[in-house]
Amino acid sequence: MFGECHAHMLMDGVNYREAVARHRDAVCEEKVREFFEAYQRAGVSFIRDGGDNAGVSKRASEIAGEYGIDYRTPVFAVHKEGHYGRIVGRSFSNMKEFHQRVQEAAAEGADFIKIMTTGLLDFNNHGAVTGTPLDRDEVREMVHIAHEEGFAVMSHTNGIYGVQAAVEAGVDSLEHGNYMDEETLSMLADSHTVWVPTLVTVRNLLGCGRYEDEVLLPIIRQAETMVRTAFRKKIKVALGSDAGAYCVPHGKGICQEYQSFQEILGDSDEVREWLENGEKIIRQKFRRS
Repeated sequence: MFGECHAHMLMDGVNYREAVARHRDAVCEEKVREFFEAYQRAGVSFIRDGGDNAGVSKRASEIAGEYGIDYRTPVFAVHKEGHYGRIVGRSFSNMKEFHQRVQEAAAEGADFIKIMTTGLLDFNNHGAVTGTPLDRDEVREMVHIAHEEGFAVMSHTNGIYGVQAAVEAGVDSLEHGNYMDEETLSMLADSHTVWVPTLVTVRNLLGCGRYEDEVLLPIIRQAETMVRTAFRKKIKVALGSDAGAYCVPHGKGICQEYQSFQEILGDSDEVREWLENGEKIIRQKFRRS
């Protein structure tokens, strides 16, 4: 089975607020172990976490070996004050503070740095992303600082401007990447960045009642088109489900993500090799040098 290149051990796929409350006073190790057992059953032996602000992924990294799992974590994600990201990390207001966050992550055993450069999909306005994306010069400096400290960079990013800024800055992996156009996909193809689309974060919402299916389907169809274009252009792509997000269970989520790719591109050795190569790059890069 493929590795899970984007997960959140903090979250449970059912109720975010309850999941956060579960770890409020101390990490609920029982729940973390439950998730590791789910990955074992799914045959998953590699997990790259997206970090959190409760110490869950840090503790998970300490016990993953008991389950034969190679687990990588940024410990926490880093976001700019006033922008999206508080739920998974710590903030900064200027580049000096960003550098401090990177040093904190290093001291706490981070394998890589995760940055948040845009918001989320705006389900009330197709094609739009919540909040204001970080300026491209700011993103470039963030990536430069992290690289200088010996870290690869995982970037939560959506939208054309956000993705282009992240790719130009040299992020090592692009998470989500919704609403890219042809030009942006071509930029990605010419870069060293690995794209982790996390398709099931939207696909698994179909029929659940949280959003109307007619709202979700255009997003899903556009993502399918981007995946086909990525395969045609040989963009580097790896599987990650954003496990722990609503309706995306740990262990099962990555299997659903691979199934999504099979449904879009067909089940072939070429597709499998393409995805294996993307994961190989992530395994090689996302450990501190």
